[in-house]
Amino acid sequence: MTVQRYRILTLLSCIGMFLVLIAGVLVTNTESGEGCGTDWPLCNGRFVPAYTLPSIVEYSHRAITGIVGLLIGASFIVTWRWKPARNKESLTYAGGALFFTFLQAILGMMAVKWQQSSLVMALHFGISLFAFSCTWLLYSLAKRDTMWDNTDGRTAAGASGMTVKALTVPRTLYRSVVAVLAYCYVVVYLGAYIRHTSSGGGCTGWPLCNGEVVPELGGVTGIAFAHRVAALLLLLLVGLLAWNVRKAAGAKSELTSIASGTLLLVILQVFSGGLLAMTLDNEDVYVFTSLLHTIIIAALFSMLCLLAVRVRQMSRS
Repeated sequence: MTVQRYRILTLLSCIGMFLVLIAGVLVTNTESGEGCGTDWPLCNGRFVPAYTLPSIVEYSHRAITGIVGLLIGASFIVTWRWKPARNKESLTYAGGALFFTFLQAILGMMAVKWQQSSLVMALHFGISLFAFSCTWLLYSLAKRDTMWDNTDGRTAAGASGMTVKALTVPRTLYRSVVAVLAYCYVVVYLGAYIRHTSSGGGCTGWPLCNGEVVPELGGVTGIAFAHRVAALLLLLLVGLLAWNVRKAAGAKSELTSIASGTLLLVILQVFSGGLLAMTLDNEDVYVFTSLLHTIIIAALFSMLCLLAVRVRQMSRS
């Protein structure tokens, strides 16, 4: 194993987990969750499913998850056994990816075998998001040259070979990032719950909900409107967080770059939500706008995770 091959392995794991997320959304949006009946891992009692759209979509999701599971297992084994890559941080990410991938597979099997509530089905997406974020963090770490240095994250080798002191930021900033990250997960979960309860139609039009700033709350309208308000608050919180990071770390720092990217993603997420609302009545287009919404939220959540990790490493004791 070489550094380059290890980076490729972690990248493939990250891309694979991203495909698992996309496949899961396709299963939900095309209502293919029962495409294989109550059989698992077979599909309606067959290894090769019948050529129907629900069966193909559902079985493809299972196949992709199985292949990616092998990739993530390989990433964990190499990280654990190959000394240059083995450290506490890399093992945490590789182990987290393996654990959450296994957990989401178990939940997927349970959803097939036994009827699950919308609350549990929404959790399935959240767990997949954690698995993807772990692979994202592992690849980000593998790309970092400091992973292969004998440093503790607070020092780095400069161009002259001399050791220079790295940037430090207040520990309160780390707590702020974690708070925003936790809130972001709540917003994501609420969005997944709306998808599994088909509550998106509770608010027609955008940015107004049913033509009103504050609609009559109740039923699916209340759920959909709560998600919109929560998403707007997330935009404000991420904007404030990005400003605080820039103030603490400087305009040209790595942290500011990550925070700025996070802010851009949450802005795109808000507009993609609007696009989602405006295509609710067009099923052919809605499949793609929903995928776009999922892609952005996966990147947003992972960027927040990366920001939390880097801020923690640079925070003062």
